[in-house]
Amino acid sequence: MLDNMPRGTICIEDLEIGMSRHLRKEVTDRDIELFAEVSTDRNPVHLDDDYARDTIFEGRIAHGMLTAGLISAVIGEQLPGHGTVYLGQSLKFLAPVRPGDTVLAEVTVTAIDHAKRRVTLETRCLVGNTTVLKGEALVLAPSRKFD
Repeated sequence: MLDNMPRGTICIEDLEIGMSRHLRKEVTDRDIELFAEVSTDRNPVHLDDDYARDTIFEGRIAHGMLTAGLISAVIGEQLPGHGTVYLGQSLKFLAPVRPGDTVLAEVTVTAIDHAKRRVTLETRCLVGNTTVLKGEALVLAPSRKFD
């Protein structure tokens, strides 16, 4: 299930503090398997039910970076969108995401440096009312002056 807001680009000239975008995605077993393949992170807590049951999570969980990737999708596709360059990202993982969970990834503009084309974004992911990830991103936003 995808619940994306419109994709495209919002140039730095049109950004405002407090502007926000999001996407919603169900994390599937296939997503976890594909992420393990691409990243080569085959930690059994993500892939092996029997192993994962005996961990502090008491069951399989998605890779934290898979969840963080949804933040990247919002930034690269919606806010600021196409042409954005990631400069940095802090992440705090607060709760696990399990197969079948629907994650809401949200990005909100908190600061804009027009001279350097840099935008600071508050980033977070939720499953229901539980914040599972939070952080801050710094990006280089596209500009109409450089088209």
